[in-house]
Amino acid sequence: MTFVSEDMRTTEQLELAVKAGTLIFGSAQRTDRYPVDVCEDEPAALDVLLDRIDGRRVALVTDHTVARLHGARLADRLQDAGVAVERTSFPAGEASKSVATAIGLLDWLAETDFARRDVVLAVGGGVVIDTVGWVASAYMRGVPYCNVPTTLLAQVDASLGGKVAVDHPRAKNLIGSFHQPMAVVSNIGYLATLDLRQTRAGLAEAIKKGVISSPALFELIEEHHRAVLAAEPSVTARLVHGASVVKTQLVARDPYEVELRRPLNFGHTIGHAVETVTGYGPVLHGEAVAFGMACAARIAARRGLLATSVLDRIVGLLRRVGLPVTLDALPAAVDPAAVVAALSQIRKIRDGHLYFVLPEDLGETLITDDVSDEEIRASLTAPHQSSEDSFTTGEGVARA
Repeated sequence: MTFVSEDMRTTEQLELAVKAGTLIFGSAQRTDRYPVDVCEDEPAALDVLLDRIDGRRVALVTDHTVARLHGARLADRLQDAGVAVERTSFPAGEASKSVATAIGLLDWLAETDFARRDVVLAVGGGVVIDTVGWVASAYMRGVPYCNVPTTLLAQVDASLGGKVAVDHPRAKNLIGSFHQPMAVVSNIGYLATLDLRQTRAGLAEAIKKGVISSPALFELIEEHHRAVLAAEPSVTARLVHGASVVKTQLVARDPYEVELRRPLNFGHTIGHAVETVTGYGPVLHGEAVAFGMACAARIAARRGLLATSVLDRIVGLLRRVGLPVTLDALPAAVDPAAVVAALSQIRKIRDGHLYFVLPEDLGETLITDDVSDEEIRASLTAPHQSSEDSFTTGEGVARA
């Protein structure tokens, strides 16, 4: 079989190629690069945001809670600076991360005569960023959007990497795409309005990055988690900056997930199943991921891959910051059999493969698809592992 040469340009050559029945390839390449700014207060964040927007019209989208706390004020300040702003919001919570919400936003954008050069501003936590990012990817085949994350989880994870999606009853993030933001502007000052449960959920994603890629980040959290839980700006800024570096570096290796064996999925295999069986809401994403990390670490320890001392450090830190590591600590009742069934469904969606990221040490992981249902059940129902991993924050995770 012959192929069309890249230097085949003349009409005569093309005609010969057609007559010869040669195989023709189309090709497309794209490289996205965007700035991530970590700012300690709103004035600094506003200056950066104005620079990134560069005078373009803005469609600001958030949820009702963030609209009240930050969105309306941010819209006013942008307008005071001469930016034309349209804004809307939708109900807060994972239940809004849906096709119905996305369609409503697409209709709204169409009604505002939003143009391709305009900028969608996603202001909020992971639900807002994932939903609005997918809407931006679909509207006019893709328009620019800027993430302004307002939760710790969004600042260290959801706002970075361009994975945008909404949930479906069959699986979390089933409907989505890859669409990189034009910029990410993280304002540490917004985190002072978070409740403790949301802050803990965000810490789960930061701890994940420490386990899979950065012992230094893990140690920073071990040493300063109380300051982060108290929203101390300088320490929190270090945490967000460090976690952002880890996330962007890992995503850059495979931004479109051609290879499904990804360290960033640590804790997410079981975590996503827990969110699915509890109906996307009662268990926060970070809480589900924390439980999933504990389960994966137990599987690794049972296989002899992870030293007991490191298992105790991982599980112990999760517990010390107030995150669930056992079934009875989750904020909603979870049936282990339902989790295993949900994982079987995920395995079907992924061509028979269910990948687990198993830690071998801090900063080292093994990715495998041979974890058995028996191992999963054992990890789900395992009791508290160590006498050292008790709560020191004075609060557990309340069950709804």
